[in-house]
This record gives sequence, C-alpha cells and structure tokens, in this order.
Amino acid sequence: MNDPAARTIEILSALIAHPTVSRDSNLGMIEWIQDYLDRHGVTGQLIYDSERRKANLWATVGPDTDDGVVLSGHTDVVPVDGQAWCSDPFRAEQRDARVFGRGACDMKGFIACVLAQVPAWKQQALKRPMHLAFSYDEELGCLGIRGLIEYMKANGRKASGCIVGEPTGMEVVVAHKGCLCIHGGVHGRAAHSSLTPRGVNAIDYAARMIDYVRELATREAQQGQQQAGFDVPFSTLATTTIQGGTAVNIIPEHCRFSVDYRYLPGANPQRILRAIEARGAQLSAEMQSIAPETGIELQHETWALPFEADVNAAWTALVKRLLPRDRTRNVAYGTEAPYFQGTDIPTVVCGPGSMEHAHQANEYVALEQLSACGSFLEGLGQKLCSAG
Repeated sequence: MNDPAARTIEILSALIAHPTVSRDSNLGMIEWIQDYLDRHGVTGQLIYDSERRKANLWATVGPDTDDGVVLSGHTDVVPVDGQAWCSDPFRAEQRDARVFGRGACDMKGFIACVLAQVPAWKQQALKRPMHLAFSYDEELGCLGIRGLIEYMKANGRKASGCIVGEPTGMEVVVAHKGCLCIHGGVHGRAAHSSLTPRGVNAIDYAARMIDYVRELATREAQQGQQQAGFDVPFSTLATTTIQGGTAVNIIPEHCRFSVDYRYLPGANPQRILRAIEARGAQLSAEMQSIAPETGIELQHETWALPFEADVNAAWTALVKRLLPRDRTRNVAYGTEAPYFQGTDIPTVVCGPGSMEHAHQANEYVALEQLSACGSFLEGLGQKLCSAG
C-alpha cells in the first residue's frame, strides 16, 4: 500500500486489536511491530523486562550515527473496565472522521503514523537516522522507559533530538509537572463501638492526615512557587483514594489512603514528602501512647518526573518550523520526555489527538490529526535527508 494515510489507518487498526492493557503483556503488539519493521528491512531490538512478559523496542532507520532523531511512544493502554463503550474498544471503528478504540489517541495513533512513514524513509536514503523507541508500562509510572534508557546508555545510543508523541493536538509541549504518589496505611486497634476509648480509630487518624494534606495544598496554592503557562500554575496535592472500616459497630482497625502530588518543574518534592512524613510520625506517637502496636506507615513512588525543555533551543525551533502553528504550551499530565532529556537529548512532546479524549469510553483520534502528524513526520524525514 503506497498511500501513507491509508497505511496509517491500517496499522492503527492492527495496533488497537492488540489489547495491551498495562496489567497484561504487550508482546503481541511489540512483536507485530518488529515483524512489520523486518518486512521493510529495519531490525528492531527488543529489550525485555525481568519476566520477559513485556518488552521495549529500539530500531533505527537510516545510518547509525549520533545526530539523528528519537521518536518515542508507549505501547500500553489503560483498562476499559466499567466504561460504557459504543463499540468494541479493541476493534478500531472509523466514523465521523475519527478512529475509535482504546489507545487510538493515547498513543497508538502516533506509533501508527511513525510506522506508516518507514517505507518512505527507507527510500529516501536518510543522511541522519530516525530512531524508534517504543516502551511498555508508561501508564503505571513510566516503568519500561527506564530499561530502554539503560539500553541506550549501554550501547552508546545518542541523538540530536527527541519527540515524545503523546496527544498534544500537534502542538509543541515544552513543560509538564512531575507526579509523586504517597500511600498511607493506618493501623489502629479494633474495639466494639460502644467501647470507643479502648480502640484506636484508624479512620480518625487517616482523616487527620488527610486534613494535613489539605492544609499543605492550600499553602502551596497561596504561598508556593507559581509558574505561568500551566492551567493550574502551582503544585497541587489531593487525596484520591480511601478505604477503611469493616462494620458500623466496630472501631476501624485499618484504613488506607493515597495522595497525588503534582509538582512544578524546579520544585523539590522531598520538601512536601518530609512534611507529610513528619506529621505521620507525630500522629503515630500519639496512637502508640494508647496501643503500641498501632501507627501510620507511608510509602511513595514517582509516577512522572517533571519536564521543562529549552524553548529557545535549536531543536525546539526546528520542530515548531515543521508545524502549522508556531507556538508552545505546558500540560498537566506526565510523559516519558524527562527520561530522554536526562540523557542530554533535547526533547519536546508533540503528537496527534487530545488528552481530553484519552482514558475514557469511546476514545478516539481525528483523521485530521493523523494526517497532520503524517505531514509533520514526512517533513522531518526530508530534513534528515540534508546534511545539516
């Protein structure tokens, strides 16, 4: 098939048909991509996880030099459980100038656009390489990209620029917040509710922790660092889950809660984490004065690093020149961009679709967006045909 637009739809349909929900393996899709590349004379290297259930893919189109471009996309998608879809989420359906299906927007649409351009790049005899970097488990906290970055470092893989193809409406995103998730486990002492003083109420102490988080959130909004360009120009904290108690007449022995902390580039997440840990230690001491077996345990994990590109860099300027709209913006969601930026590869985020259509029932990407991405990638390929 010689028509890149039709080829993009065909490839996207094949990718959506692989249900690469993060909790499951992505090998079916990643091996399909590897076979596709092989048919076009491109060798794809798989980088497996420790259980060999999932894999990243690295492939190079053109000469294997240090001055090429990395095109990055994640292969995993979020679940469809409990969502009311109008069609099979793992069967691409085209209607109303849109392609519907889980991952159509986030972010198999971008991967399909990239793969559709491979035959043309092969024919063009690129002077600078186009590197394809497809990862797993981005939706679980950018897990797979870490192994891919280690592979790049171990094998001396370098580039002069990187595009992470998350859905941005084909606009250049140059900054996003980081995300730290804090999980609290409160261990109290159960008692009959008629004998309340003999117990240690886990929900009560969780509530006091949650109230402290709310105080920190208010302080960040009113007195914390501010950065223009974000929808919410300050770092935010929110308690997002809570579970506890067993019956209405039992003083609860256990309660769990989670806190989502979205922090600006340049902010120090350890400052907030230390404050929450200090409050947890204070409340644990109070609980243990009543029952020594009680207390509050806190765990944390980084789901996304903050990202901030140099808006005046030559790479940013080049990407902007290849797009109809010469502007940049910031977004609230996290991406794999900071991992590439951390290896001294100038990076921006730019891809087809809108994040407003992702992670929900009837996810879709507009055909116009796929076409715009294809035109952009075609122009980028032509740029890599020149020596400079």
